[in-house]
Amino acid sequence: MDCDVLIVGGGVAGLSLAWRLAPSLGVVLVEAEDSLAYHTSSRSARQMQPAYGPAPIQELTRRSIAMVERLSARLPAPILMPRPMLTLGTAGEVARLVAGNSNLVALTHAETMERSPELRPSTFEASALDCTAMEVDVPALLEHYRSQAVAAGAVVLTGSPASGVESSQGRCRVSAGSHTITAGTVVDAAGAWADAVAAQFGARPRGLQPHRRSVAIVSTQNPPDPGGPMVEPADESFYYRPDGGLLLISPCESVPADPGDAQVEEADITELIQRIGEVTTVGITGVVRAWTGLRTQPADGLPVVGFDADVPGFFWLAGQGGYGIQTSAALATLAAGLITGGTADGDGWLVEALSPQRAGLGWAKRSSACRA
Repeated sequence: MDCDVLIVGGGVAGLSLAWRLAPSLGVVLVEAEDSLAYHTSSRSARQMQPAYGPAPIQELTRRSIAMVERLSARLPAPILMPRPMLTLGTAGEVARLVAGNSNLVALTHAETMERSPELRPSTFEASALDCTAMEVDVPALLEHYRSQAVAAGAVVLTGSPASGVESSQGRCRVSAGSHTITAGTVVDAAGAWADAVAAQFGARPRGLQPHRRSVAIVSTQNPPDPGGPMVEPADESFYYRPDGGLLLISPCESVPADPGDAQVEEADITELIQRIGEVTTVGITGVVRAWTGLRTQPADGLPVVGFDADVPGFFWLAGQGGYGIQTSAALATLAAGLITGGTADGDGWLVEALSPQRAGLGWAKRSSACRA
């Protein structure tokens, strides 16, 4: 099987890039698991927050929201729904947050209580509100990327781990399950396995470290308004938001882990339930379901996107950390431009910030204190 671009990895990174490339290039995507988006992409908190993350992430998120709004306007149901974000803190903490981010507006204690009356009044002084934040129908977004890529001619193969790499005359010959694929460009979109995949192609690792992050859906005695905001403290030590008549919660843990099928640590959820009981009156009564995903990133917390300087034809699209869903449309567009030679004017700063050749990549050591 011959193609222009072979994408290794069937999560949001690989699927979104296939969506952008397939109309103009021959694309084959291979996924080691028997289903797409099995690991991190299907275990998302389902939120796009333009105020969240460093400057390149915020810019990519703003662009992605605009792109997804346009594409979902043609669908039977919207992919994005408004879900404001409230960050609780002292008056000083809120002032510092708002001063550094144009998406945030400071709310008084009374204004915060009006938006989230389930909060215990003594646990905060003020809040920063991001009204541009969105809740995402992640399955619908992933299916849109997949279906549009396939409709444009992309071939998607599951249960097909990449192995047996050979290079000859500027093309790679790759065994993937029962398939043999030749391609001029290979894209590493393998998430937690990205460094391992890179090694198969002779590229040095970029220090991409997976971190465990858990989420649970819980029932409550006093459910908050289903249209209410997502809420977190200024130290980002947890968050919660309404999920229909239930509550979605996360302890926001960031624990280094090995690539694999991450599992929930019950103690993390138990401690979180106690913490939410201290700051709200929702009264959590039980766990409906819980899951854990891996958020993979290098030491500087930014994605790794671009051609490898030492391995011709090898392209990185990895290390999105917790920003994969919220940046996917714009990041795939940027990556597609780099592959085809069509990046937009003014994007040089983004290309440089995300470059696989930027300083400090590849030498990261495991750390128990790494922001997800």
